[in-house]
Amino acid sequence: MSDDLFELGERIAALAARINIATFDMLTLVADFDRREGWADHFASCAEWLAWRTGRTVAAARENVRVAHALADLPLTAEAMKSGQLSYTKVRTMTRVATPGTEATLLKYAHSTSAARLEWLARGWKTLSRDGELTAEEARHRCRTFSVAIDADGMYVVRGRLEPEVGAMLMRAIEAASDALYRGEDAEARPRGRQRRADAAGLVAERALAAGFGGDGGRAAGEGAGVGGGAAGSGHGVGGGEGDEVRNGGRAAPLSGSRAERYQVVVHTEAATLAERGETGRSELDGVRVSAETSRRMACDAARVAMCHRDGEVVSVGRRTRTIPPHIRRALEERDRGCRYPGCASRFTEAHHVKHWADGGETSLANTILLCRRHHRLVHEGKTRMALDRDGKAAFFTRAGQVIGSAPPLPEQSRKLPQPPAPPPDRLSNGAPRFVDTEVPLSLELEALEAVA
Repeated sequence: MSDDLFELGERIAALAARINIATFDMLTLVADFDRREGWADHFASCAEWLAWRTGRTVAAARENVRVAHALADLPLTAEAMKSGQLSYTKVRTMTRVATPGTEATLLKYAHSTSAARLEWLARGWKTLSRDGELTAEEARHRCRTFSVAIDADGMYVVRGRLEPEVGAMLMRAIEAASDALYRGEDAEARPRGRQRRADAAGLVAERALAAGFGGDGGRAAGEGAGVGGGAAGSGHGVGGGEGDEVRNGGRAAPLSGSRAERYQVVVHTEAATLAERGETGRSELDGVRVSAETSRRMACDAARVAMCHRDGEVVSVGRRTRTIPPHIRRALEERDRGCRYPGCASRFTEAHHVKHWADGGETSLANTILLCRRHHRLVHEGKTRMALDRDGKAAFFTRAGQVIGSAPPLPEQSRKLPQPPAPPPDRLSNGAPRFVDTEVPLSLELEALEAVA
């Protein structure tokens, strides 16, 4: 690093220390202001006044007030922040768990480690007695919540607070599903982390419904199909009749026709909507309007029930049939062995009609291929075009008509390129200083881990 860059870094660090000192001064004043109830004339709390007067959120202001009062009982922490040695981020973490008896140990650890590792330590720090922890756990159990709402765009908004073991299981399931969906895919081509987790949540729900929940009350189900508003329509899923079974790992989960229907995702659509061209009609998924292409995509591989209407009344209902019969599905899986999109090969697939059945395309091996949900969506939304030749080979094209092929092999000379020089021992590969947690004294590390255990 050049001298001018080193000087710039030192100026940034000095400014950060001054910000720590100024923040401590502000917290001292906030605690005094709250004790004297300077906010009481026009506000319900000091946090509300602080949010109004300093332009921060109420949540951030409430945390400021909490930390301000906690520092009164933690003199060592207060002194470290007053001198600029400790950031507000670390102080906020310490005030959640530190007591006068444990403050010194935590402070030593805070000086030696990163803010992220200190936060991890604080989450597992023992602060209550056995009975106290049980009481806190019971209170946490009562506060569990989970809600799903549909916003103005038709997107499902999920909010909740889960107990640690439930939340951990959910995260492990999401992580496993995400790994399965995007294993082996180029990192630059993958969606962002939040989008991958959203896709994984869909796979977790789909697999849970397919596997079933056993017993008399839990029934395997999937995405079900109902059609309305026209002579034909479609749905999506694997619902079954009385006595049907879905097997998972050798165990059978009995299906009840009435109960399975409760857990199906139903698309109500019309023949005009499923047609490739022309104005669309009804296209609803759980009461939410969706695009015609979404209905066409889901209808590619679904259970279908045709209903006839007259004057707004259902006059006849056809039998439930599968868009893709089981024997064709087995042949597709044997032939395609995963998503056919170049470079994908995901095992989690849907059958796609090259010429949609609603446009007169036949449901046959020659007119269907397997695509993962993401690439199935791309094809139906017109972002990618595809066709099958006489030999059943799939060809994919961009909107401009350029062929999308498999990645070509690397040129021979690229294998002989020299390895990049190793970074200095005190630097990371991007040039940033290396922070070594092993600089923490072993005795202090053991004390911290013992407190977490």
